[in-house]
Amino acid sequence: MQGREKNMAKADLLIKLVSSINRGDDNLYKKVVESIIADERRKNHHILADQLQNRLNQYVHKPVQKNGGQFPIHQSNSNSNIENFLLHIQPTKRLNDLVLDPSTLKIVQEFIQEHHRRDVLKSYNLEPRHSLLAIGAPGNGKTTLAEAIAAELMIPFYIVRYDGIIGSYLGETASRLKTLFEFIKSQECVIFFDEFDSIGKERGDKHETGEIKRVVSSLLFQIDNLPSYVITIGATNHPELLDRAVWRRFQVRIQLNVPDIAMASTYIDKFQQRSNIDFEYTSKTIATKLKGLSFAEIEEFCLDIQRKYVLRLPDSNVKRIIQECYDEVELRKI
Repeated sequence: MQGREKNMAKADLLIKLVSSINRGDDNLYKKVVESIIADERRKNHHILADQLQNRLNQYVHKPVQKNGGQFPIHQSNSNSNIENFLLHIQPTKRLNDLVLDPSTLKIVQEFIQEHHRRDVLKSYNLEPRHSLLAIGAPGNGKTTLAEAIAAELMIPFYIVRYDGIIGSYLGETASRLKTLFEFIKSQECVIFFDEFDSIGKERGDKHETGEIKRVVSSLLFQIDNLPSYVITIGATNHPELLDRAVWRRFQVRIQLNVPDIAMASTYIDKFQQRSNIDFEYTSKTIATKLKGLSFAEIEEFCLDIQRKYVLRLPDSNVKRIIQECYDEVELRKI
C-alpha cells in the first residue's frame, strides 16, 4: 500500500509538471522539478537527480511576473470579463514564513497534506477538505495564510475582486458570481474571499434587501458545488456578521489572533535572518515593547529599521535606529 501511495504522489507531481508547461508557468515548473529532484535524492538516485538539476539550471526562464506578482488570466471567449472578477497573484510566502501557534499550524499542515495525498483519499472513496475560514483582526496573516497554502500546493492563487462582482444593479451580481465560479471550476487553484462578511452577510438582517439575500444564497450554492480540487478560503474580521449558513460551508475554521510575545519574538528572529541584520537587542525585548501590535505592524516596524539601516550605511547605529522606531510607534498610538 505504501508503494501505491508513493506512485500516486509522483503521479500528482507529473500532472503538475505538465500543467505548468501548458500554462507557461515557469515558477510552478521550477518548483515541481525541484520537488522531483529532492525525491530522487532521498532515494539515493544521485545521478538522476544531478542530471535533472543540470537540465533545470540550463532552462531559460521566461518572465511571467507582472505588476508585483499579478498575472494576466488566460480565458475563453465565454469568460472574457473574468479579469474584472479575479486578481491572479504569484504566491511568494511559504508556510515556513508564517508564525502560527502550534494547534493552528497542525490544522493547516493536515489540510495541505490532504491535498498532497488527494489520490490516496480518493482510493478510499474520500475527498480532501477544501474550504477554510480564517477569522481575526486585520494584519494577522489571513491573506498570507491563503497565499502560503497555494504556494505549498504549487497551484494558482486568485483573490476575488468585489468591485467587479458587485454591480450598480444588484441583479447583475448573481450572474457575475456564476461566471466567476464557472471559470474557477476549470482548474486546480485557491480562491480567496477577503472580508467575506461583505458578501456573505446574514440573510436575516432586516436592513438588507431581498436582492442581497438572493445573492448570498447564490454564493452559498456556488461554493457547495465546487469540486474538491478548488480550495475556497474566506477571511473575516467580523464573524458575527456572517450568515449562519456560511459557517457550514467551511469545513475548517481557524482563529488568527494578535501575536503574543513568544510569537512576535519568533517573527522578529525570522526577519533578522532574512535581512541579515542583527538588531542588537534580544527579540523578546523588542517583542515586549511591541506587545499588542499585529504581525503587519511588527513587520512594518522591522522594515523601517531595515530602511534606516541601509540608508545610513556605513555608519548605521542599530540601537539608535530601533529607539527612533519605538518613538514613531508611540506617536502613531497617540
